[in-house]
Amino acid sequence: MNNPILEISNLSFGYTKEKILIKELTLRLFKGEVVAVVGESGAGKSTLFELILENLKPLSGEIKVSSLSQVFQDPYSSFHPSYSLLNQIKDVAPLDEIEYYLKSINLEYTLLEKLPHELSGGQLQRASILRAMLMKPDLLLLDEPTSALDNVIQFEVMSMLMKHLGSMGMLLITHDIELANWCANKIIEI
Repeated sequence: MNNPILEISNLSFGYTKEKILIKELTLRLFKGEVVAVVGESGAGKSTLFELILENLKPLSGEIKVSSLSQVFQDPYSSFHPSYSLLNQIKDVAPLDEIEYYLKSINLEYTLLEKLPHELSGGQLQRASILRAMLMKPDLLLLDEPTSALDNVIQFEVMSMLMKHLGSMGMLLITHDIELANWCANKIIEI
């Protein structure tokens, strides 16, 4: 049996002990799986990602995670404003499969030579997804990854991500319950 790429055991977190956002969450995610995290704004969905990334410390519980990359909801905060996207991608990932991914997410190579502010939000979000995929993670954390995309591009991007489930698993934060129902093996409400 293969090992989980994300294992969360009895995780609890709150900014104060009186207001617990996440209470005793247990989760195991394997390669080939998509787990969607849904809930109202402020319920703790993005906080869960911050805990997985070790940017926050839980009140209790344990998180074990394999190699990961992430796609944040706001692509403008994902890139340094003064460097081309291509340079920022090259800093963290090999470019050997870049043409394949560019085609599959409908993005032109020449756009990667630009600075982040020279792209639309949708183009920049696809560049963020490109960077995450080129990093070849075991686990891909996706925080509302398609919210800046129109419906056609959203479907193309999610279809491309689903094709790569053999080599990774995904933890997806979304407000789009239809998207969660379409792609997730399991849905967790926070």
